[in-house]
Amino acid sequence: MKKIAVLVGSNRKESINLKFAKALEKLAGERLQFEYADLVSLPMYNDDEVPNYPASAQALKDLIEGADGVLLLTPEFNRSIPPLLKNAIDWASRPWGKNSWVGKPAAVVGASPGVIGAAAAQAHLRSIMVVLGTVLMGRPEVYLQVKPGLFDENFDITDPDTRKFLGDFVDSFVAWVEADARRSAA
Repeated sequence: MKKIAVLVGSNRKESINLKFAKALEKLAGERLQFEYADLVSLPMYNDDEVPNYPASAQALKDLIEGADGVLLLTPEFNRSIPPLLKNAIDWASRPWGKNSWVGKPAAVVGASPGVIGAAAAQAHLRSIMVVLGTVLMGRPEVYLQVKPGLFDENFDITDPDTRKFLGDFVDSFVAWVEADARRSAA
């Protein structure tokens, strides 16, 4: 089973992206072990704090470095990613020369109530993650519009077409992470 660091860019109690992550976790079954990063306890990134690196930031770096892959889920705030997610990305890229993202297989997805399903935020996030050196999965892209009732209380996806599409995404992500493991072993 591959270990996946999961970063959800929303700290709302009823976050649709957290529900989305839980639904993807169910679809992955025994193939992936999701470990959710604690983004809320991170202080706001500040270069002055790097010499006394915060324990919460080190825990994030350890999670990413110990994972076989990374899944980033973003809502869209004003056509971009939320500060909670950007803050975590910045902490994990520091200190200089110790970027935890380099070479890590990753995927970006997002959900919103809007019809474009966080597409603008995902575009921003993809450009950031490529610059940081992740091995970013290009497709399938997932721009999920979440309507009431799409996820039930057990995080099962109620729409069969959406469940199939997201199941195909999970299959592709599993293959992406496994292919990276084979490349690394060679």
